[in-house]
Amino acid sequence: MIGPRRNRPAAGGKGGAGKDGNTMTTSSTGAQAQDGNMLGSLPEWDLSHLYPGMESQAFADDLARAEEECKAFAAAYRGKLAAMAAAPDASEQLAAVVARYEALEDLLGRLMSYAGLVYSGDTTDPKRGKFYGDTQERLTAASSDLLFFTLELNRIDDALLAAAAAKPPLARWRPWLEDIAKDKPFQLDDRIEQLFHEKSVTGRAAWNRLFDETIASLRFNVDGEELTLEPTLNKLQEPQEEVRRAAAEALAQVFRANLRTFTLITNTLAKDKEISDRWRGFEDVADSRHLANRVEREVVEALVKAVHEAYPRLSHRYYALKARWFGKDKLAHWDRNAPLPEVEMRTIAWEEARDTVLGAYGEFSSQMADVARRFFDERWIDAPVRPGKAPGAFAHPTVPSAHPYVLLNYLGKPRDVMTLAHELGHGVHQVLAAPNGALMAPTPLTLAETASVFGEMLTFRRLLEATGDKRQRKAMLAAKVEDMINTVVRQIAFYTFERHVHTERRAGELTSERLCELWMKVQSESLGPSVDLRPGYEVFWTYIPHFIHSPFYVYAYAFGDCLVNSLYGVYENAREGFAERYLAMLAAGGTKHHSELLAPFGLDARDPAFWQIGLGMVDRLISELEELED
Repeated sequence: MIGPRRNRPAAGGKGGAGKDGNTMTTSSTGAQAQDGNMLGSLPEWDLSHLYPGMESQAFADDLARAEEECKAFAAAYRGKLAAMAAAPDASEQLAAVVARYEALEDLLGRLMSYAGLVYSGDTTDPKRGKFYGDTQERLTAASSDLLFFTLELNRIDDALLAAAAAKPPLARWRPWLEDIAKDKPFQLDDRIEQLFHEKSVTGRAAWNRLFDETIASLRFNVDGEELTLEPTLNKLQEPQEEVRRAAAEALAQVFRANLRTFTLITNTLAKDKEISDRWRGFEDVADSRHLANRVEREVVEALVKAVHEAYPRLSHRYYALKARWFGKDKLAHWDRNAPLPEVEMRTIAWEEARDTVLGAYGEFSSQMADVARRFFDERWIDAPVRPGKAPGAFAHPTVPSAHPYVLLNYLGKPRDVMTLAHELGHGVHQVLAAPNGALMAPTPLTLAETASVFGEMLTFRRLLEATGDKRQRKAMLAAKVEDMINTVVRQIAFYTFERHVHTERRAGELTSERLCELWMKVQSESLGPSVDLRPGYEVFWTYIPHFIHSPFYVYAYAFGDCLVNSLYGVYENAREGFAERYLAMLAAGGTKHHSELLAPFGLDARDPAFWQIGLGMVDRLISELEELED
């Protein structure tokens, strides 16, 4: 799912799997099944905003048009860009070409987005799988005709291109031109780039699809009930320990039964990445991700170092506190996200979740709430749990000419409300950034997580302020601390695990046992001595989709959380004008570096002390919990 921007991964990916018909307008089968319970009627998305159906003439026509346009674009401009840049009217000539390229990107993105969303609705349906696979193959072949464009742009004399981009109409795309220039040192010969591109269908993309279909097909027997992954993971948050233990054991049993497959997928994709990195000249295993995120390696290293050093005062300290609440010396791993004892766990109906999140957004900014409300009113959300549906949650931006879509697996837990707030944060960000166009709307992952985590923080603060009961307040604070630990500590542990895997893979394949050893090492270090990692936990690395789809994506969560904590501190101290500056930051999309976006708030992620601000908020929440002990 890494590659051309039109095929970029959906943002988000919270929920269990991440952080811790002919048409897909979908009748209401899933929603009707939920009507009789406490959740209420759950919405299903209307994909007809993109295309009427998989077999629609509109989709077939656009696919054929995309193939024809890609060939025509290459025939018209390949080998001619340097001459255009040297012409007196270079700005006008190049702007016309970039505009045509951007329109093609939007068309290709619309087609692939639709196929991907259809497939995510039921990854076990052979018809949808074929539709997705065929679409991906045809678009990969078509877009190979476009590969020359950015490569050739980067070969134009720097002074000529800068002069053309300094004046309109090309000036509109100046940020994009400067952005793609950062890829110049890692570009390969056109023919090699084309080979990498076309082979991705039978290489990385095929292994990604195998992982998705394997995960979707797994069934877990929990006390005689056969469940898919998402409801099974959800049982780790049940009040009864015997239920949590049964779920954890069922997960371990099924993951271990499929361990050889997951090991093969992991080894193959790590080797695939090593080959690509070696050919392109990336030194460090994560450098390609840093480049894609437009963030400096030293910034990420400072973040990782700060979080590693904070393990004792954050996760170790919190889990010791939670173990005391449970009357234990240590928490079993299935108790890590358990609700607090003697605190009522109620099911939150969909309508209440909706009103809670929109209310929190509205208190901050009416514009933000108005954008978020469209997701509910215009059926941009798919919420029910269904067999075969992709696990976890995401917000997919699709393309600027359309609108984003949000996928959830809503089960009425408090964390599900936070997930809704998280994904709607992504969605609002994507809507606000869309006017930048297909080339400049996409945001680096590090900044993409900012809006989502900020949306969670707004929702949490609203709920906390409305809670007067000491026990409920304690439960809410504990849930927020756990979410922050899952977002910061756990994601940096994931990143550390990936670094071990990809570094060792350079010397040869890793056995299943070695992968499990590395997993247990980093988990033990990050969770601390008060969490007992029982037998079976060693295989829990197998279901994390980011390891497969987006290597080293995970540190973006920690980056975003620490950044939001710092931003929220600025907001609390000076609310006047903050919302306007914040929404302007989101609306910038991918047109500015993180240093430019944070400057209006007086923040600088390159300063090592910056990360301590964000980590300090988690520290303070744990201190507040200690003060609330009975």
